[in-house]
Amino acid sequence: MIKMENIRKVYNTGKVEVEALRGVDLQIRRGDFLTVIGPSGSGKSTLMNIMGCLDKPTSGEYTLNGQNIKDMDDNTLSELRNKEIGFVFQNFNLLPYASAYENVEMPLLFAGVSGKKRREKVISILNKVGLADRMRHKPNELSGGQKQRVAIARALVNSPNIILADEPTGNLDTQSGAEIMQLFVDLWKEGNTIIMITHDPRAKDYTNNFITIMDGMIKA
Repeated sequence: MIKMENIRKVYNTGKVEVEALRGVDLQIRRGDFLTVIGPSGSGKSTLMNIMGCLDKPTSGEYTLNGQNIKDMDDNTLSELRNKEIGFVFQNFNLLPYASAYENVEMPLLFAGVSGKKRREKVISILNKVGLADRMRHKPNELSGGQKQRVAIARALVNSPNIILADEPTGNLDTQSGAEIMQLFVDLWKEGNTIIMITHDPRAKDYTNNFITIMDGMIKA
C-alpha cells in the first residue's frame, strides 16, 4: 500500500538546513493499523505530510498504492490525494457554519456525486459513526468527540484506501478519546487501512503495528 525507501526531507531556513527526515524506510500493507509515535520535532508531522501527498521528499522514493509520486505535478498529486486518502485532524477542520451533514457531504460535492447518491452515502456514514441523530447540528452544537466523529465520517465518505489521522484524540477528554480510538478499531476490523500520527504511546495498544520516530529516523 505504502512503500518508502530512503526518504529524506530537508528544509532550508535562510542559511540553515534542517533535516527533518533522515533516510526513512517504511512499508505499510493493506489492512494495517499503524501508529507512528514521536514527540514534537521528531519528524512525524513531516512524515505524515509526505504520506498524505501534501509534500514531496527531498530525496528517496515514495510509492502510494503502486504509484510513484516523484514526478507528479501538484494537480496530479491533488487528484491522487483526494482519491486515496481520507484525513482526520486534531482540530477537526470542520466548516463552522455548516451542519454535520453538510460537512460530510462536501467531499462528494467536489467529486461530482449526484444528489440522491450523496444523500444515501452521507446518511449511511453518519449512521456508521453514531451521529444519525446529530446530522443537522452545527459544530458549535456538538461535543469534541462528536466533532471528531463528523471528521471521521467526512474522511470515510469517498471510500479512500487509507485513513490518515493526525493526533485525532489530542483535543479530547479521556473518555471521548477512548471512544474515538474504539471507533478506529472498529473501522480497521472492517478492512480499512489506518495510519495514526501521535505523541501518545498508549495509542499503540489499539493498533496492530507501531513505529517510533526520533530525530527524523525510525527507531523501532
